[in-house]
Amino acid sequence: MTQSNSEIPYSMLDLAPVPEGATVAEALANVRDLAIHAEALGYKRFWLAEHHNMTGIASAATAVLIGHVAGATQEIRVGSGGIMLPNHAPLQVAEAFGTLAELYPGRIDLGLGRAPGTDGATMQALRRGMSQEDQFPADVVELIGYMAGAKPRAPIVAVPGMGTRVPVWILGSSLYGAQLAAYLGLPYAFASHFAPAALEQAADVYRRTFKPSEHLSKPHFMMAINVFAGTDDAEGAYLRSSMLQAFANLRTGKPGPLPRPVEDVGAILPRHIVAAVQEALSITAVGGPEAVRAQLAALIARHRPDEVILTSQIHDHGKRKRSFEIAAGAMGDLGKLAA
Repeated sequence: MTQSNSEIPYSMLDLAPVPEGATVAEALANVRDLAIHAEALGYKRFWLAEHHNMTGIASAATAVLIGHVAGATQEIRVGSGGIMLPNHAPLQVAEAFGTLAELYPGRIDLGLGRAPGTDGATMQALRRGMSQEDQFPADVVELIGYMAGAKPRAPIVAVPGMGTRVPVWILGSSLYGAQLAAYLGLPYAFASHFAPAALEQAADVYRRTFKPSEHLSKPHFMMAINVFAGTDDAEGAYLRSSMLQAFANLRTGKPGPLPRPVEDVGAILPRHIVAAVQEALSITAVGGPEAVRAQLAALIARHRPDEVILTSQIHDHGKRKRSFEIAAGAMGDLGKLAA
């Protein structure tokens, strides 16, 4: 079923970027400020992503940061995009998010990912004594069970957690997550902002094989879109250069703080690296307000998401806020045109 733009909510994904020249404390203060800004702009959700051993990302203790954001806002839903479940025991996640749900009822989301969100050595440090077998589906079911209603004579109870029924999302960048979300009847968020190759196929598999559940009566598909919006097309491209550099650094094994923008990325990176990075980040709206609005409209028309989640790695915090403001305006305009 084709959905009109007026029906599509827009959300925000933040990685708590640490820009070159800034401190972690400043990055965390920026997260709080950005969340307040997102709420004022009408964003439905503000999600934070779990990454480890990266000097340019400050959201490793994701549940802690979610609490920081929820305490600074009033109505916007706050959650994880996502918690990398293989790094954690399901009971611990249920207790953490159960605590958040009790503190901020009706406002907490729990997005779950299967990837470790880090390098191999750090993965081992996080998974001390854990099996390397793929236990993700069973862990998801176990976690949901801990947050369900009370079960008589249950040997293990999540307190807090039991009865909170925190909404669980499956995150993914391949068909695996799409199939699991459909089988369990859960909402599905696709990481198209950095892994667009399987976007169309994953959306199709999820929608075709979805099984209604106590959690969700029909499929709910969210796609992630990068947005780099400036006062004009040139500024948008300039702002995007920080993300292109950061992704190139990650791909070549040299992650670090979010680089300052440059006029010409091709002057500092090999051509084949630039091409690969641009392909990986192809689900992007970049430029001035009109260009961003047109590109968002085209992406939504092509992929028909039920919701979009926008993300943006921009070095200057003020310009990042302005980029999300332009994007919110574009989504609002699309809604008015479709109404």
